[in-house]
Amino acid sequence: MTRNKIGDLPNFFDRYILLSAENQELLEGLEGFAPEKLFSDLEKYNAIGDKIYAPGKWSIKDILQHCIDTERIMSYRALCFARNDDNVLPGFEEGLYANNTNLKDRSIESLIEEFSVLRKSTILLFSYMDKTMLLRKGTANMTRISPLSLGFVIIGHAKHHENIIKERYYSLG
Repeated sequence: MTRNKIGDLPNFFDRYILLSAENQELLEGLEGFAPEKLFSDLEKYNAIGDKIYAPGKWSIKDILQHCIDTERIMSYRALCFARNDDNVLPGFEEGLYANNTNLKDRSIESLIEEFSVLRKSTILLFSYMDKTMLLRKGTANMTRISPLSLGFVIIGHAKHHENIIKERYYSLG
């Protein structure tokens, strides 16, 4: 299904959803915005290393881990709603997650590899959802949202962070 089938865009998440084309097919977007394509400049990333562009900001490794965590959470939400689970799902505090990782022993390459494997799983999850499943809505973080919307959030969230890395980190390497 395409992004334009979402209907009303959920508040806050619209900024991610809108980073894909209106007529973008979900599965094509998930494949086209795959982590190994978006975050492919490993030489540049390694040259930047653990540098940050301002106090209190994340390193590239922190950003990649955040993208992995977010995709896992959004995929779980999509699974719940596609299966017609009417439980209200909580939000998540990204700062808490970021502060409770162990990235000092991880390489950027290992994070990209993990993210790529996760994306393959995400693609498989969405590839077997029919139209009814994709358009069901559930509530997460006090927001009504469909699996279709969550799929496009996944696409746009990674793209958003790729843009941040290019705009704010490239000058550090």
